Amino acid sequence: MPLTDMPLAELERYAPPREEPPDFDQFWDRTLAQAREHPMNPRFEPVDVRLRAVEVLDVTFPGFGGDPIKGWLLRPAGAAEPLPCVVTYIGYGGGRGLPYEWLVYAAAGYANLVMDSRGQGSSWTRGDTPDRSPEPLDPQHHGLMTRGVLSPETYYYRRLMTDAVRAVEAARVAPGVDPERIAVSGASQGGGLALAAAGLADGVAAALVDVPFLCHWRRAMDIASEGPYPELVRYCAVQRHNVDQVLATLPYFDGVNLGARASASALFSVGLLDPVCPPSAVYAAYHHYAGPKRMRVWRYNEHEGGQSYQLGEHLAFLAEVFG
Repeated sequence: MPLTDMPLAELERYAPPREEPPDFDQFWDRTLAQAREHPMNPRFEPVDVRLRAVEVLDVTFPGFGGDPIKGWLLRPAGAAEPLPCVVTYIGYGGGRGLPYEWLVYAAAGYANLVMDSRGQGSSWTRGDTPDRSPEPLDPQHHGLMTRGVLSPETYYYRRLMTDAVRAVEAARVAPGVDPERIAVSGASQGGGLALAAAGLADGVAAALVDVPFLCHWRRAMDIASEGPYPELVRYCAVQRHNVDQVLATLPYFDGVNLGARASASALFSVGLLDPVCPPSAVYAAYHHYAGPKRMRVWRYNEHEGGQSYQLGEHLAFLAEVFG
């Protein structure tokens, strides 16, 4: 299979200038301040799912606008001391699913807070959180990429990225969690949300960022042949008069800009044959990421990346960061 993007040697040098709005920090400061007007008093309700070695709690915490966001908290049964916690974000179209799908980190001795993605969860894993837009939205392409895209104030990813930050804040007050040892993790959309949380949330010590989506949007829209980016392309092909507004909105939600504000130690991964999240977009975010970082390259893989092999890399990295 041919490369979908640049050769590796070029990718390792690819660090395009950031396209960053002048009010980027003010936008996010204001957005998060508004979210924090709703006190972080999450609910953690025990659930009996017939697991002897893992304790499961059904989580509800206030996200954007105070909206109730669902999740799972899993931790080793009987753990006697505060544990490091991995906050996990989910790929495009998926929801929190069922607790049985999230056992690895608890089996490795960590707490794991899995955040549901508002308005998603009917494509491949079940979701339980509606997207409550605060105001009417303009016509959109099917999917979520163009929902409210004509303004950063109304764009769907403003709400979802705020939820991701609030998930970190919920994890820091979760029972049995050490608030100083929080990691964020995710693949594809989840990787983009992990970048957002690493850049915007306080107290993130580690970031596991696999084949991240939501990065270097303009180039990704130009060359991604599969997945969600073409939703934006098809929208712009019809709504020609809105192209400038779309391109003015997207930089507020770009992992290139968000990661430039991060300090957590990060492990990235990329699939060099990925047609969904182009390797050049991943490397653009990687090169601008401000914290300590390393990249795991999967030379012959597409958007699946390393899968279980990468999970093994996660466990080794977390052991290194948390001791």
